[in-house]
Amino acid sequence: MNTYIKDQLEKFQQENRNRGRLLVSCPDQPGIVSAISQFLFSYQANIIESSQYSTNPEGGVFFIRIEFECPGLKEKAKDMEGQFAAIAEKFSMDWKLTHVYHVKKAAIFVSKELHCLLELLWEWQSGDLMADIALVISNHEEARDAVEGLNIPFYYIPANKDIREQVEEKQLELLKEYEIDLVILARYMQILTPKFVAANPKKIINIHHSFLPAFIGARPYERAHARGVKLIGATSHYVTNDLDEGPIIEQDIARVDHRDDVDNLKKIGRRVERSVLARAVKWHIEDRIIVHQNKTIVF
Repeated sequence: MNTYIKDQLEKFQQENRNRGRLLVSCPDQPGIVSAISQFLFSYQANIIESSQYSTNPEGGVFFIRIEFECPGLKEKAKDMEGQFAAIAEKFSMDWKLTHVYHVKKAAIFVSKELHCLLELLWEWQSGDLMADIALVISNHEEARDAVEGLNIPFYYIPANKDIREQVEEKQLELLKEYEIDLVILARYMQILTPKFVAANPKKIINIHHSFLPAFIGARPYERAHARGVKLIGATSHYVTNDLDEGPIIEQDIARVDHRDDVDNLKKIGRRVERSVLARAVKWHIEDRIIVHQNKTIVF
C-alpha cells in the first residue's frame, strides 16, 4: 500500500472512531424504532442517518439502517452489544452492529479482463472506495503490473475445473492469512465450489455481464446479439451455489441497436460492468445492504 492511500485510511479511521452502524430486520410491529432510539440515547449516541422499510406494516418484515455518533464507542462497544441483545430477543431481530473505523479488508479475484479491477483500484486510489485492498488473486498474469505497481500483493494461481478444489484450498488459506472481510469477483471467470461459498457467506460479490435474469452463464453478449436485444446490462450480486442467481445488489443498462456487433456490445457493456460493480462494493463496505431471502434491501 502506498503512503498516500495509507494516510487516507488512517485519517478516515480517526475521523470515524466514534461512528457506528446498526442494521436490523425483524417482524414488523409497533415500538421497534422507539426501542432502538431509546437504546442509542442511553449511550449518548446521536443518530446521523436513519432509513427504514417495511414489506407490509401488518405482518410484514421491517428493515432499518441507522448510522450514529457515540462518544467513546470503542470502550462502550462490548457493553452495547450485550445490552442490545435483549432488545433483539424481544423483537426477534436479526441484527449487526458495525464500527466505521474498522476498514474492511477486501480480496479481488480477476482473470484476463481488467476493466472492473482497474475501476476498483482507481476508486481506491482516489479515496472513494474506503477499503483495504489486501491482495489480488488471478488465474492469469495480465493484472500483475497494475497491482504490484500499487504495492498490493499479487498471487498468480492457475485454475481450471480439473484442479478447482486444490486451487480453492490455496485461496482460502490466503483469505484467512489476510483476514479478509470481502471477496470481489472482478470478472473472475471460474465457478466457485459450494465449499468456498459456504466459507464466505454473503461476503462474495460478483459482476455478471448481463441484465439478470437474462442470459445466465457463459457468453451473454454473444447470446444477446443473436437475440437482437435493444438493451444490454450488468448485474452485481452476492454469490450463492446457484449460478448467477444470488441476491441482486445493483444493475444498470445501456441502449444498443442492430448496428452493434458483439465486439461493440462488449465495449459498451464494460462501461456498465465496472460502474455497477463499484457501486455494489461501496454499498457493502458502507453496510447499506440487508439480505432478505434471495433479495437485498439497499439503503
